[in-house]
Formats: sequence, C-alpha cells, structure tokens
Amino acid sequence: MKQLRVRVLFGLFGVAGVLSWAGARLWDTFGTLPRVPVAAPIVLAAIAAVLAATALSLRARLKAQRERRPEAKGVDPLVAARAVVFGQASALVAALVSGMYGGTFVFLLTAGLDAAARRDQAIYSGLSVVAGICVVVAALFLERVCRLPEDEDENKSNAAPA
Repeated sequence: MKQLRVRVLFGLFGVAGVLSWAGARLWDTFGTLPRVPVAAPIVLAAIAAVLAATALSLRARLKAQRERRPEAKGVDPLVAARAVVFGQASALVAALVSGMYGGTFVFLLTAGLDAAARRDQAIYSGLSVVAGICVVVAALFLERVCRLPEDEDENKSNAAPA
C-alpha cells in the first residue's frame, strides 16, 4: 500500500479552495450563498476523533505485542490495512472539503462580515477548515502507527546517499 503524500493533500486543498472562492464570488453575484451547515465542523471533528482513537488503540496493542506481554492481543493485519485505507480516504476527502470551506471562508472575509448571517457562516466555515485539518493529521498519525518496521528500513535504504 502506498503512503499518502502530503503534497497531494495540499494540492487538493489548494485547488478546492480556489474553485470554491471563485464559485462563491460567482454565486454571490446571483444572490445569496449556499449556507455552510452547522454540522460540518461537528462531523469532521467526530471523524478526527474516531481516527485518533483507532490510532491510539492500535499503537497500544502493537506496543504490547512487541514487548511480548502475555495479555497482549495481536493486531490482525487486515484490520490494520482497513484502518489505513479508512484514514487515507478520510484524509483525501477532508482535504477536499477543507479547501472548499476555506475558499468560502476567504470569500466571506474579503466580502465583509457586516451581516450576522455572514459572520456565522464565516465561523462555521473556519471551524470546518480546522476540523478538516485535524482529520488529516489524525489520518497521517494512523498511517504512521500502522507502518511496518520493514517499510521504514526500505525508505532509508532507498534514500539517496548524502
């Protein structure tokens, strides 16, 4: 399984942000912007919490297994692989959604926050960006926890000599 690249996540975030900003400008000329749901940052934060809890649980189980504790429950490789796939998919979607809300946030800041509704939308979109970044960080942490020791050795041996 290939490791998730941070450049790809930044690229998705940036492209979605620019498109969202341009779309918000265009949409605003025709009337009102679509509302940012109040649940958006809550759902993203819940996904980040699930990813972080999974990573911490797997890390503890892997540590106990490495230390050969008698009560240690092993980690099924298929469970770890599924967790990594869930984390990678979540990180990709969160980067896209965060970029979308980030573009909306930037548009709302530049357009002015004189109306209470626009202020609320800016707050919700800003919180959604922060929660989306938390999803990406938790997913990268989960991927790091599930990395095999051989993977680290291969990465070091494939690195260009200094």
